[in-house]
Amino acid sequence: MNPAEIAHGPALIGLFFNILLFGIMTTQTFLYFHQFKKDRVWMKVYVAVLYAADMLNVIFDCIWIYQALILNFGNIPYLGVANWVFATDPATTAIIATMVQLFFAWRVKVLTGNWFIVTIILSFAIASGCGGLGTAIAVGIVPEFIHFQDFRVIVIVWLISTVVCDVIITASLTWHLKSHRTGFPATDDVVNKIIRLTVQTGMMTAILAIVDLGVYLGNPTGLHLAFNFPLSKLYTNSLMSTLNSRSGWKYNRTTEPSQDPASRDVVSRKDVLNLSQAGRPEVFVHVESHQMVDMDNKTQTYYSDAEEHPVRGYETKGSAV
Repeated sequence: MNPAEIAHGPALIGLFFNILLFGIMTTQTFLYFHQFKKDRVWMKVYVAVLYAADMLNVIFDCIWIYQALILNFGNIPYLGVANWVFATDPATTAIIATMVQLFFAWRVKVLTGNWFIVTIILSFAIASGCGGLGTAIAVGIVPEFIHFQDFRVIVIVWLISTVVCDVIITASLTWHLKSHRTGFPATDDVVNKIIRLTVQTGMMTAILAIVDLGVYLGNPTGLHLAFNFPLSKLYTNSLMSTLNSRSGWKYNRTTEPSQDPASRDVVSRKDVLNLSQAGRPEVFVHVESHQMVDMDNKTQTYYSDAEEHPVRGYETKGSAV
């Protein structure tokens, strides 16, 4: 086997996907700053920092592959070991993933107010970040690619924590959205779209992390790098797709309530779901009511088709109330 096939071949394939997803991330970031100019300042700064971290990740990966395959072409001993530039990949990937998970933890807190779930998410997010940084340190201690499984414990902690955190975030958001459907078909259609987006983006990162861990544990070569290199871009793109999809949540067509009594009860309690990009959406329901008036000399009776019983009133001098 060619020495470059052990790690650099899979890493090069992973780098192709990394660059492709970074291009999508660039487009999504541009759309975000163009469409959501009224977002809070901290949100814009957060997106900018996330994009900068994503850019550093792809730059360092490109530098490492260039050093190995171009500057050290034919240098067999060099191809067998990793350097500090390579070690930046697990570090930046863990930092990016943790930043995204912390954002979703904040969203879970705002929507559900459940500090128990939020604490669990924060714990696994921090464990994931520490695991990624620990993996980067381990690469510096054991730089030989064929010996990467010697520090499998820290890698397992990193990727398993990532998967568990993503699953909890996806499950908690999906449960909350399902339990707060309004009973209006148009509104529920928007909620269903948000649920599908949440599941797709959350489970995509979890599945890739599981595949990465399985290949890492089952194959002593660097084949897992083909799955590890694009991981950071999946996290950033999943976040940006969630933010940018807010532009499609607004609607202005007339809606009618569901015939289900339980759904009408939910609406009557004024359970409101925040869906619009402005943060203060409103659903206007026009209820048309007709009055029938039966008047005599002393009293008048009002009948409304919105009520089952008449409401009796009294006549005032000169006019009818």
